[in-house]
Amino acid sequence: MKIVSILNSILAPAKDIPLYTTYRAISIALIIAMGVAAIAAIILVMLQPGNSQGIDALGGSSETFYGKNKGRSTEAKLKLWTYICLGVLAVLAIVFFILQYEGIWT
Repeated sequence: MKIVSILNSILAPAKDIPLYTTYRAISIALIIAMGVAAIAAIILVMLQPGNSQGIDALGGSSETFYGKNKGRSTEAKLKLWTYICLGVLAVLAIVFFILQYEGIWT
C-alpha cells in the first residue's frame, strides 16, 4: 500500500481534469515500464566484462581467434541490448514528463 501512496504523490496534476483516470492509468503504466527498463539496463551493465587488460597482459596468455570472437560477439550483444534498454528508458521518461503537462488533458 505504501507504493500506491508514493505513486499518488508522483502524479501531480489536479484531479479536476476530464480524463484523470486515463491520465493515472497511463502514468502508472509508464512508471512501471521505466522501472523494468532501468532494472534490465542495470543487469545488462553488470553482466558486461571490464575493458581493462589488467594483470592478464603481463602473463602473455594467448587466445585463439575463435575465443576472441566468441567473447566479442557476446559482449556486442550485451552492449546492443544495453543501448536498447537505455533508449527505451529515455523515450519513456520523455513521454512521461510530456504527459505531466496539464494542457494535454484538458
